[in-house]
Amino acid sequence: MASGFFAILDDIASLMDDVAVTTKVAASKTAGILGDDLAVNAEKATGFVSSRELPVLWAITKGSLVNKLIIVPIALALNLFFPIAVKLALVLGGFYLAYEGVEKIIEYLFHRSDGAHQEDKEHANNDSAAEKAKVKSAITTDFILSIEIVIIALGTVAEEGIVTQAITVSIVAFLATVGVYGIVALIVRMDDAGYQLISRSNNKGIFSSLGILLVKSLPVIIKILSIVGTVALILVSGGIFVHNIEYLHHLLPNIPSFIKELSIGLLAGLIVVGAVTGGKKLISLFKN
Repeated sequence: MASGFFAILDDIASLMDDVAVTTKVAASKTAGILGDDLAVNAEKATGFVSSRELPVLWAITKGSLVNKLIIVPIALALNLFFPIAVKLALVLGGFYLAYEGVEKIIEYLFHRSDGAHQEDKEHANNDSAAEKAKVKSAITTDFILSIEIVIIALGTVAEEGIVTQAITVSIVAFLATVGVYGIVALIVRMDDAGYQLISRSNNKGIFSSLGILLVKSLPVIIKILSIVGTVALILVSGGIFVHNIEYLHHLLPNIPSFIKELSIGLLAGLIVVGAVTGGKKLISLFKN
């Protein structure tokens, strides 16, 4: 009886050792996409009044956790019984990310003043609706990025047993959410920390200077993250296409991967934006 108990403990210890190793490998493999995830979600979680930043971020974080709870078991099941569906979902998600990224660029280049005016009007009329819309958009984007994180993590443990796969992918998914949104929370509250330092140091000395630096740095960081986040959306989408579509994977092998993925992401985004715009015009014609 005792020997059986210790044998079970030994199996559990062995499993935990395997999980520790595979989690480390999976985390390193997903580091790149987590960087993109951070840039994208930091941009998504900003633009709110100070009092709403943390509640909005918490809403997005909860949505992200729900995303992971949905994606992880489905990905494990599909990988076991119907692996092609995982790749298809990833490619479709890539089109969504490309669309979001290119739409932001088009909005900035061609509809900047109109968009700003419309946004101000929306915020004035219905802050709650605008906030919910942005949270929904952030959670949707997180869903696509979460699929890629889970798939990459799953790919690193493809040769392991289903239990090791499940535990490893779950840990990576959880750490991704906590890590990314924890850092985002620190970023969006930089100015508050700065004001606290200024206040407590009576606007004198090194702490006051540090506080002023934090306050002045936040808008710059947000601007940078907005640009990086948009580029990341397009790059991630291009990477999805290159790594999951055989033809694109072998297309123009001498071109640097950054340029190749960015170009393919831009092209895919332009195609989707064109299709969506054309579809909207057709619908409006039929309505009239």
